[in-house]
Amino acid sequence: MWNELLSALCLVMVVEGLLPFISPRTAKKMMAMMSQIDSKSLRVSGLFSMLCGVLLLSLIH
Repeated sequence: MWNELLSALCLVMVVEGLLPFISPRTAKKMMAMMSQIDSKSLRVSGLFSMLCGVLLLSLIH
C-alpha cells in the first residue's frame, strides 16, 4: 500500500511540474490569476478536482 501511495505522489509531482517546465511564462500568468480568485472559489474548485479524481480512480479500479 505505501509503495502505491508514494508512486502516486511522485506521479502527481511529475504532472504538476510539466507546465512550469514546458511554459514558465504561462505558469506565472496562471499563478497570478489564481492569486486574484477568492478563497471560497479556490476551495470549491479544489474540492471538485478531488472528487473527480476519486471518481476516476473508482472507475479505473
